Amino acid sequence: MQRTYEIGMEKEELIELQVSGMHCNNCALSVHKLLEKKGLKEIYVDFANDEVKFKTNHPSETPLIISDIEGLGYKVSEESIPILEKFHEKVENKFYFSLIFTIPLFSHMFLPFHWLHNPLVQLSLCIPVYILGCIHFGKSAFNSLRNGIPNMDVLIFIGSSAAFIYSLYGTIQNLGPDYLFYETAATIISLVLLGNVLEKRSVSQTTSAVKDLMKFQEAKANKLVNGEIQIINSQEVVTGDTLVINSGDKIPVDGEIIWGEASVNESMLTGESLPVEKSKYDQVIGGTLIEKGSIHILVTKTGKHTILSQIIDLMKKAQSAKPPIQKLGDQVAAIFVPVVVGIAVLTFVLAYYSFDLTFQKSMLNAIAVLVISCPCAMGLATPTAVMVGLGRAAKNGILIKGGNTLEEIARLKYMVFDKTGTLTTGKFKIKKIDSISIPQKRAESIIYGIEAYSNHPIARSLVSELSAENPEKIIFTKVSEEKGLGMNGTDSEGNTYQFGSRQILNPEEEQGDFSLFLKMNGTLLARISIEDEIKPEASGLIKTLKSMGIKPILLSGDLKKKCEDLAAILGIEEIYAETQPHQKLEIIEVIKKRGKTAMVGDGINDAPALTTSDVGISMSDSSQIAIQSAEVVLLKNELGVIDHMLRIGKHTLLTIKQNLFWAFFYNVVAIPVAAFGFLNPMVGALTMAFSDVIVIGNSIRLKTKSL
Repeated sequence: MQRTYEIGMEKEELIELQVSGMHCNNCALSVHKLLEKKGLKEIYVDFANDEVKFKTNHPSETPLIISDIEGLGYKVSEESIPILEKFHEKVENKFYFSLIFTIPLFSHMFLPFHWLHNPLVQLSLCIPVYILGCIHFGKSAFNSLRNGIPNMDVLIFIGSSAAFIYSLYGTIQNLGPDYLFYETAATIISLVLLGNVLEKRSVSQTTSAVKDLMKFQEAKANKLVNGEIQIINSQEVVTGDTLVINSGDKIPVDGEIIWGEASVNESMLTGESLPVEKSKYDQVIGGTLIEKGSIHILVTKTGKHTILSQIIDLMKKAQSAKPPIQKLGDQVAAIFVPVVVGIAVLTFVLAYYSFDLTFQKSMLNAIAVLVISCPCAMGLATPTAVMVGLGRAAKNGILIKGGNTLEEIARLKYMVFDKTGTLTTGKFKIKKIDSISIPQKRAESIIYGIEAYSNHPIARSLVSELSAENPEKIIFTKVSEEKGLGMNGTDSEGNTYQFGSRQILNPEEEQGDFSLFLKMNGTLLARISIEDEIKPEASGLIKTLKSMGIKPILLSGDLKKKCEDLAAILGIEEIYAETQPHQKLEIIEVIKKRGKTAMVGDGINDAPALTTSDVGISMSDSSQIAIQSAEVVLLKNELGVIDHMLRIGKHTLLTIKQNLFWAFFYNVVAIPVAAFGFLNPMVGALTMAFSDVIVIGNSIRLKTKSL
């Protein structure tokens, strides 16, 4: 799939490919590095969803790029339909296959079955696992070396191969059990395959937000032709068609109302919780919903020209501009791999040529270096800490989609908040009542009575609030709702009432800072000021963020005055108001240049900003698009749990660093000992296992650690 963007005199195209066969972050890094070397821009590789995106000024070279990616061993398609993996290609099935042979091979160390100690039996059990490891990790290792970024798979492949070759040599030479480490080779491969499975399952919780957003475009349209209704798909609608849209229907495309009135819910685009009253000549947006009313529209925009399509394009740009995060383990491995290989080679050269050791002894010392530097602990350092961190976050009502997000959370410097539905509840309450000529209780009773007949969100909020006051019951014999104005009513005594917006005021009547007004028989009785209720935990969270050195920022499409009032109450100093979706994205990009940035939002209008931020955070009652775009979903719908999220992220990253230190420290101490021939390979294998215990134990400690 290709989309074109004009840049000066050149055409830059966003290329989207489906690439199957990527099982972990290592695979994604190999593809990313390949595309980077070709000079492509805004590369995005998602191994969990088999998605690869990039921008190029030379789209004609796409077939060559596809050929190069396939040269890495992956399958590529330009279609948006995912490529189905075969049974033997799935990483889960590879893990189960290796486990069948690894369990009996590993258990020979504990079970008294003498036949398991037979070298030939161990060899036969190890060979299937080792061949699988060569195919799975060897390909990734070779590709990462070819692209100049040696990853963890290089260490895994070298470590398992060293153990297997060392053991095979011991079997051929009949050197005894001290030279058999088949279980080491098989266990390394099985454990890392398990890590791949867990990694992919964790990341795959993030589905494609763009695909979900496209579902809003999938709607039936009632086309008016010669006075008759024809039901067609929205894709078949063309500019100039007349469509009939009734209450509860989704507006399929952008258009202009030529007949009727309706209350239109545009919250999926604007984030505003109130429906907008629309009448003749007003514009409507495809994907929005008619809550009440019936209209005929003249279609003005279809396909990629609609506002919803433009937001989809924003999402694609944001995703393609977000590079994958390289794990700390891979960063260490990039240095560690060549160092270990160099030491092994140097060990052989010095032992054979300088110390006059036999070829056999020199080779064994070199292989011992590789065995002792087996990267099992380094391979476990990140995933074990991440699994525990994700689990602890889930217990606190925080769904974090992928371990990389935990690392980003720990480095945050800015947290940007949407207003409506995020810092506020989206429910309205009375801020102030100014009773001009009647007691306030009487005014509340009238408002309660007349608003009970309306389904408008403000009316529902007012009725809910005033019902607790047990107001005096007012009997209305006639009630009607006037679009854009408010409610009209007549009581049993013949008095007429109006309750609505400033449009019901006469020129000489003062509005003040009030938004709703009550009249009886044409006389102003009361003025009401309402406000969007602030979430009770919002103020405490802002204070917590400041104490942690994270600057809170307000970014909203709401009116500037409302944003300023809210910011003043909460203590937020940096404000961006009256912003459109594309402006939100641009503002996030600017803030990101100052430091790691999180975005907290709840609407479709926030989706591009959630995607382009370093960490997107959404409430679980948000729009589905906001949830899919975010890396973090707050299941309890409480802002206060963001504090837990930040602390869990910080301590998880600290645990990862500690694990990597112990894994690396073990190798720093053990490698020189092995290089000088003072370390028996069996002892080396046991100490290697001990380093694994330290890493896993430190990760488990994160479960109960005080944050």
